Amino acid sequence: MEEKRIGTVIDYFAKIGVVAIHLEEEGLKVGDTIHIKGHTTDFTEEITSMQIERNPVQEAKVGDDVGIKVKERARKRDVVYKVID
Repeated sequence: MEEKRIGTVIDYFAKIGVVAIHLEEEGLKVGDTIHIKGHTTDFTEEITSMQIERNPVQEAKVGDDVGIKVKERARKRDVVYKVID
């Protein structure tokens, strides 16, 4: 399973379980799988919903800041990879 670096975590909202990601290298769409890795973070998750400025979107492009619902905790500056099958 190949991975490509696409961005970094800019914030994590624990109460609602949402990670904010700044896309630097490549866009994302609902259905893609991401891998978030950091000093104490390491999990993979499929994107089921995504928002930009509280509006649901199906895809996001380079330069966007997106919110993605996740099941595990992420931390600022964790690296986000897109899993390529």
